[in-house]
Amino acid sequence: MTDFGGDAQAMSLVAFCAVATITLLLCVMTGPDRDDLDEFYTGYSSLSPLRNGLAIGGDYISAATVLGTTGVVALCGYDGIVLALSTALSLMLLMFLLAEPLRNAGRFTMGDALARRMPGRAVRMAACAVTLAALLPLMLVQLAGTGQLLAFILGFSSDSMKTGCIIGLGVLMISYAAIGGMKGTALIQILKLVMLLGSGSIVALLILHRFDWDPGALFDAGAAQSGVGDAFLNSGLQFAGSPYPRLDMITTQLAVVLGGGVLPHITMRMYTATGARQVRRSMSWAVSSVALFVLVITVVGFGATALIGREVIAGADPQGNTAFLLGSRAVFGADVSYAETLLFTTVTTAIFLTVLASVAGMILACANSLAHDVFATRARRLTTRQEMTVARLSALGVGVPAILLATLAQHRSLQPLVTLSFTLGASAIAPALVYSLFWRRYTRTGLLWTLIGGAVVVLLLMPGTNLVSGSPIAAFPEADFNWFPFTTPGLVSIPAGFALGYLGTVLSGRSDSDEQRREYEAVEGWILAGAVRRGN
Repeated sequence: MTDFGGDAQAMSLVAFCAVATITLLLCVMTGPDRDDLDEFYTGYSSLSPLRNGLAIGGDYISAATVLGTTGVVALCGYDGIVLALSTALSLMLLMFLLAEPLRNAGRFTMGDALARRMPGRAVRMAACAVTLAALLPLMLVQLAGTGQLLAFILGFSSDSMKTGCIIGLGVLMISYAAIGGMKGTALIQILKLVMLLGSGSIVALLILHRFDWDPGALFDAGAAQSGVGDAFLNSGLQFAGSPYPRLDMITTQLAVVLGGGVLPHITMRMYTATGARQVRRSMSWAVSSVALFVLVITVVGFGATALIGREVIAGADPQGNTAFLLGSRAVFGADVSYAETLLFTTVTTAIFLTVLASVAGMILACANSLAHDVFATRARRLTTRQEMTVARLSALGVGVPAILLATLAQHRSLQPLVTLSFTLGASAIAPALVYSLFWRRYTRTGLLWTLIGGAVVVLLLMPGTNLVSGSPIAAFPEADFNWFPFTTPGLVSIPAGFALGYLGTVLSGRSDSDEQRREYEAVEGWILAGAVRRGN
């Protein structure tokens, strides 16, 4: 039930090569044809709300979501559903709270939005540093998991082959970002999302058909095959080994809800909308697509457990990252027709494209921030041509270290890296955006304390969590320096990020607060209502 036949492997390999070739060609065709910052950074805001919404949804649904969240659903049941719903809720918070003010305040990057009322190179450099710190771990997760994924699908086990896959795909992703810019990567995201939702929905419908269209029967079968009985359908299985399982679960979900939607590769898509109405419509499409995807991975995750058992899934990968593929394969049964082989090939190709598109978007966000927030704000300002060149070189400068680090991380548990990214988003980026967009007296000192202090707290606490050491599924299972008894440092770091912003503002003094209040009131109409479309 879990092996993939020669036909499926051959078709998958051909499909992977075809997709890589076609998507690279599309990036060349749709990329900027002249030195124009608006074209490279925003694609001239030329995407319709539907296409922009699908691009946002594509950026949001990373390979970590497709493989990791489905794995948690398959291994932990109820807890996995809560995690999937938290993922959707994060995007809804972005839609209702931050999307329009972000679009109004910024131009190209998160640094633009933060510097709208607090100009200065220190703010932009801090924003760039946090952008790199939050996105680099996610890039490593996607790249390091690629070798394992292709080995699983194509049936090879050589470490050198896995490393070769990581390097080859990394080069492709750098090319997407450097050549295609915002418009080119958006096209790849749209293609990926359509393939992923289309093939995933068909697999989910086939699973429901196997259980006579009765979700209750599917859940009961999943519980029966889980080996833990009714605990599979109740809260607590994912954190059963934690000293404080309830608190651990709440903290983890809070990090996902507050951190997922504010990561820079998501917020940069807000600047591709032409106005408030367009950004609202784009976010509506994005939230709808992510909500549909949550339903798909819930059905596929439970279906994988119900059809082949939790033990088999954990045996293939302790984190359950192969559950989506195993569930897709198991629903076809022992005798696979040509049509079913074609559908499975579409599923594997969609996941392959998900890895390509996700990392390309993250590399683009980091490159844009480096070029626009760091190099273009020096005393000697860059010309348009120079900034475009720096942005493309920055994609190379971010991508190459990511590839090298991914080759080193491929044999370790990648869950700490995912947790690190989301917690940095929740502890540093979220409070900085909320305060800077809505608090009149928020000062430059408060902003720097939020960004730098929140990130430092996360980086200090993360090595002590049980995801890094002290447990069989940790990144370093042979070691035990676990002194912080939680899965995520969010219990301390999220309140600390908000508290540091408040303390930094209060300690700045009354005169600084009053000055910032006047600065904010001068741009309040732009930020909250989009009264004037800023030029720079």
